[in-house]
Amino acid sequence: MNILENSSLKIAVKNKGAELCSLFSKHTQMEYLWQAGKEWAKHAPVLFPVVGQLKNNSYHYHGKSYNMERHGFARTMDFSLSEKKQDTITFTLQEQESTLSVYPFNFRLNITYKITDNQLEVIYDVANTGKKEMPFSIGAHPAFNVPLSTHENYRDYYLQFNKVENAGRWLLQEGLLSEEITYFNKTEHLPLTKELFSNDALVFKKLKSDRIELRNNNHHHGVAVNFNGFPYMGLWAAHNADFVCIEPWHGIADSVNTNGNILEKEGIIILNQGENYLSSYTIEVF
Repeated sequence: MNILENSSLKIAVKNKGAELCSLFSKHTQMEYLWQAGKEWAKHAPVLFPVVGQLKNNSYHYHGKSYNMERHGFARTMDFSLSEKKQDTITFTLQEQESTLSVYPFNFRLNITYKITDNQLEVIYDVANTGKKEMPFSIGAHPAFNVPLSTHENYRDYYLQFNKVENAGRWLLQEGLLSEEITYFNKTEHLPLTKELFSNDALVFKKLKSDRIELRNNNHHHGVAVNFNGFPYMGLWAAHNADFVCIEPWHGIADSVNTNGNILEKEGIIILNQGENYLSSYTIEVF
């Protein structure tokens, strides 16, 4: 376990998956991150090199088929701790025999956690270290405790969007995008209930907002996720679990009608030889 702290925050990150597993405020004395209970054994996995489900758990590249599990392999692999400073910690994953068998590309993935006051910035740096084009997606999957204290109720909480939303929701069929239905109707407010995620995640492609706050009706404590530049968003919780995931994505699940060509996959990013891709989002606690 790797610890990083300042006068406001204390975070912990595992080498496995470079996964954030604690986000503790010294001011509020609250743990904001889900502590991997029986309902879901993760905290905040990093999704790479795909986001979401692939049709038939496979894709093809230049005529050859490859199998890959939902959300890719990075979340289950051991990263190396490549740098630690007073306010940042960086983990690195590179291709190896096990990745090349399912993802035939040379890459370097750096994940950096940076704390400033009550804010955590998560920085993704993806590099193509090979000699051919490299398709990939990357996304976040942090789960936040709901409720934040034991005497509260899940229904005391809501999600506050920073812009008025009219976006539709994309339904999932065995993890694949099927159709878009009407969802938001000129609202900035989404009450949380355990039933909200009974039909899997809420998936959005066209949100106007770039900030979502987890708030409580009875006090001012909560979390804000800032995700400027991320084109997709998922909201999810496991069945009857006391958390909510706010998931900014560069990438999205396959549709039921996909042709399986990774180069034509919706949301895929293609890096040429020697290129790298930088992206970040922030989490504020209050």
